[in-house]
Amino acid sequence: MSTDQEPTFTVKLLHLLLLSTYWGMQIWVTFISSFVMDSNLNRHTYGFIQSRLVPFYLHLGSACAFFNLTIYAVYHPSNLLDDREAFQIFIFFVSVTVAAINAQWFGQITSEIMADMHLIEQACGLGQDIGLSSNREAYAKLCETDVKYKHLSGRLWLYRLLSSLCNLCCIGCNFYSLCYVAENIISL
Repeated sequence: MSTDQEPTFTVKLLHLLLLSTYWGMQIWVTFISSFVMDSNLNRHTYGFIQSRLVPFYLHLGSACAFFNLTIYAVYHPSNLLDDREAFQIFIFFVSVTVAAINAQWFGQITSEIMADMHLIEQACGLGQDIGLSSNREAYAKLCETDVKYKHLSGRLWLYRLLSSLCNLCCIGCNFYSLCYVAENIISL
C-alpha cells in the first residue's frame, strides 16, 4: 500500500494535526495540569482525576503516534528511504511502542495501585490534605505501620517512574518529529 507519490494536502494536514495534538497533550498533561492540580486539590481528588485522565491521555497519545507512523510509512516506501527518513520512521516506531506499553501496562497498573492505596488512606483518615507533598509524616508513619501500604507505595513509585520515563521518551520523539517537519517546510 506504500506509495512514492506526494501526499495530498489533507494527508499532510492530518499528519500535522496528529503530531501537534499529541505534542500539546504531552505538554499540558506533563508540565501544566499536574502542577496546577497538585497545588489546588486534595490528594484523593487529584488521584481520582489522574486515574481517569491519564489512561485517556495515554491511549489517545498512542493512537496519534500509530497513525503518524502509518501515514509517514505509506508515503515513504522502504526502498526509497534515505537515512534521515529511515531514522524518522524509527522515531515514530519508538514512540508508538513506548506509548502503547505505557498505555497498556504502566498507566493501568499505576491507577490500580493508587486506588488500593486510597482505600487504606481513607481507612486511616488520610487523603484530604491539599498537595501531594503535604502531611508527609502521616504517610511515612502509615508506611512504617502497614506492610501492604508500604509495598503498594514502593510499587507505585516504580511504576510512576517507568511511566514518566516512557512519557519523556515520547515527548523527545515528538520533539524530534516536530523538528523534522519544521526542517522540511518549504515556506510559511
